[in-house]
Amino acid sequence: MQLFTVSRVACAGILCVTPLAAQAAGNAVSSAFNPAISVILSGTYAQFSNDPANYTIPGFALGDGVGPGDRGFGLGESELSIAANIDDQFYGRFTTSFDANNNVSVEEAFLETVGLGQGITIKGGRFLSGIGYLNNKHSHTWDFVDQPLVYRAMLADQLKDDGVQVRWLAPTDMYMEFGAEALRGKNFPAGGDANQGRGTTTVFVHFGDDFNESNSWSAGLSFVDAKANDRITYPGAETFTGSSKLGILSFVWKWAPNGNMLQHNFTLQSEYFRRSEDGTYQASAYDANQSGYYVQGVYQFMQRWRVGLRYDHLHAEDPGAAFAGTALATQGHDPHRWSTMVDFSRTEFSRLRVQYNQDDSGPQTDHQWYFQYIMAMGAHGAHGY
Repeated sequence: MQLFTVSRVACAGILCVTPLAAQAAGNAVSSAFNPAISVILSGTYAQFSNDPANYTIPGFALGDGVGPGDRGFGLGESELSIAANIDDQFYGRFTTSFDANNNVSVEEAFLETVGLGQGITIKGGRFLSGIGYLNNKHSHTWDFVDQPLVYRAMLADQLKDDGVQVRWLAPTDMYMEFGAEALRGKNFPAGGDANQGRGTTTVFVHFGDDFNESNSWSAGLSFVDAKANDRITYPGAETFTGSSKLGILSFVWKWAPNGNMLQHNFTLQSEYFRRSEDGTYQASAYDANQSGYYVQGVYQFMQRWRVGLRYDHLHAEDPGAAFAGTALATQGHDPHRWSTMVDFSRTEFSRLRVQYNQDDSGPQTDHQWYFQYIMAMGAHGAHGY
């Protein structure tokens, strides 16, 4: 399949697939120095049996905006992105996102080096962290409407922050990339710009290879060390101050007959999270571990049509009677969820999706239905492995 050939390409559309090592090869195209401008239009209709305003995950203090979304019609995370080579040494990208409440935020705004040599790439600004497998993927590339529960509970869907990232692509036949980040620590699981604005550090390694002409795999290990200073739990106002240490193990297997993904392909994907938090929660000493995982499979059974199945599971240690009535109280419940989806892509620029969740992440089962559209306009950067 040669999925790990080192190159960077540009393509238009939401379904493009590029090698895992693409970014490390240098951002050589985007119409040279002319900006590539793209717009992603996304929207949903959602129906829930429980009121999403009361959403909680027992045993977990959640970040801002975390939950299944709003009932009825709503704008998804639509985005406007501008990207180009700045000169022969730098590449830049600026992405803004728009939500259903007309809030505009800067999703990414970063500079990245081009052609430093020795397999080294440096990125600075605001960006999606390179930890895990799903974290640095924009929402319009997800295989399901929503993120797995482990991302929702432990990263408030995605870790993004201001800072600097260094990656090194090893000169080996098997793909191996090592990376580290120093981040401000403003966003969950950190908070309060701790340590004088250096509140979060990460390290990660991604590796993978072609198994044969029809099969390839990738795996990764990541670690996050975040410092929280009065991190607020939503929707309440409970606060946590201390350290949050998170480890992530990820694995992906992809199959396409003789490397041809046009008609049939299958992706098996899983990640395991384990987190330890130590500090004070609501002025009480708090020290507990949490863990979780998801497993999902997505099968393209004919051209343009895919089906997917996902299972999520979380577990939190009971922190004791001192935390009864708080978000950390487990209520004797291990959150879990089943999700299934089917989507249709008329072209590489458009996708329609229907998804059902049997969500037992809260105390009561929530039956959730989503109807989603994703449309791409303009020259959109290629997606990773």
